[in-house]
Amino acid sequence: MFMAQNPYCEITPELLDLASLCEKNSQIEPELYAKYDVKRGLRDLNGKGVLTGLTEISEICSSKEVDGKSIPCEGKLYYRGIDIEEIVGGSIREKRFGFEEVTYLLLFGDLPNKKQLDDFTRLLSQYRTLPTSFVRDIIMKAPSSDMMNTLARSVLTLYSYDDDANDISVPNVLRQCLQLIALFPLLSVYGYQAYRHYHDNQSLFIHPPKEELSTAENILHILRQDCKYTELEARVLDLALILHAEHGGGNNSTFTTHVVTSSGTDTYSAIAAALGSLKGPKHGGANIKVVRMFEDMKSVLRDWNDEEEITHYLTALLHKEAFDKAGLIYGMGHAVYSLSDPRCKIFEAFVKKLSEEKGRADEYKLYTAVARLSPQIIAKERRIYKGVSPNVDFYSGFVYSMLDLPLELYTPIFAIARISGWSAHRIEELINAGKIIRPSYMSVSQRRPYTPLDLR
Repeated sequence: MFMAQNPYCEITPELLDLASLCEKNSQIEPELYAKYDVKRGLRDLNGKGVLTGLTEISEICSSKEVDGKSIPCEGKLYYRGIDIEEIVGGSIREKRFGFEEVTYLLLFGDLPNKKQLDDFTRLLSQYRTLPTSFVRDIIMKAPSSDMMNTLARSVLTLYSYDDDANDISVPNVLRQCLQLIALFPLLSVYGYQAYRHYHDNQSLFIHPPKEELSTAENILHILRQDCKYTELEARVLDLALILHAEHGGGNNSTFTTHVVTSSGTDTYSAIAAALGSLKGPKHGGANIKVVRMFEDMKSVLRDWNDEEEITHYLTALLHKEAFDKAGLIYGMGHAVYSLSDPRCKIFEAFVKKLSEEKGRADEYKLYTAVARLSPQIIAKERRIYKGVSPNVDFYSGFVYSMLDLPLELYTPIFAIARISGWSAHRIEELINAGKIIRPSYMSVSQRRPYTPLDLR
């Protein structure tokens, strides 16, 4: 019998027997998927996603047509048709924060002029206020060890504070989405502060956001006890938000937003569903795995500069002989990109600068060695249908650790960024309202007669 401290969570022998029955009678033979041409995970045998919808919000490019054949190319990401590299380059040249501009672009389809951006930023600042006593009555009561759970619970609770919660007209949904975009940093950080106070006996401090600060600056301002941060720290966090704000309509959480929105439900339910998807370790938790893998690697390697020793460790990972024995090099490869992930390429230069400021240049050098060696080792050890390269999660966890962000906030930071994309897709789904999204499943069960109870 598996016992838990809380009797409510006890796994009894009866439950174990019932679970075994579930497993026995719910197995589907793998060959049936090929027999009936079922695209598992809505992807074909080459890993390409099945076309399920149309969007104008973002585009991912990882291949090009040459003589009628699809050839892998360097990855590209476009927000509303504009190359993400150009967007990032613009904010760097003009020495300003870019996440608010990206949010405007994703929601409204055009880049804002200065007045529009100033007005939009001011509107977000005005919405960055929680209902009276919300922190005390909701966030600080029964704090969860999982900040994504706290965030989802807070979002669902905000429904009760909204007099027009069920109104799905575009103006009302836009208002709700803007409020959630503004409030996600507060809900995430305050939830973390409450948990560490009640469970780790840490001092409790709740800093109010500042109207004149960007989203990235406010995250660092309300998280740190002294409210202090460097300009580079804020710039790098802003870059992380930009790069995570949107990634096509097919990623799991964004597709979830489309599916749930198509039912006609309220904004809070749709966003809570997206949060539930992002909470899954296969979606939002990859950077945590990368950080933990490198912690293990650093403890094992005698010389971080010895490429032969690094190669041996990476090979051991693939052979399920190191770290978590899962057979994976975390942060390597992507469902769509093959030759390169453009977000990772943009990130890398800033990671180098931050590592120098933080005195962690040696660690950055280890990351770059792993990024260079891993594709070669994976190609040698595994049969793969496309190229492998570092993805955005490879560096994002390292960045967050250098920013002294707690592991508990890594996935919520992802959500703070991606709520912009979710909001744009929710509004797009409502504007182009069609049928409820309902794919089909083929039944492969055997038909049989009903047996009366007294004969079983």
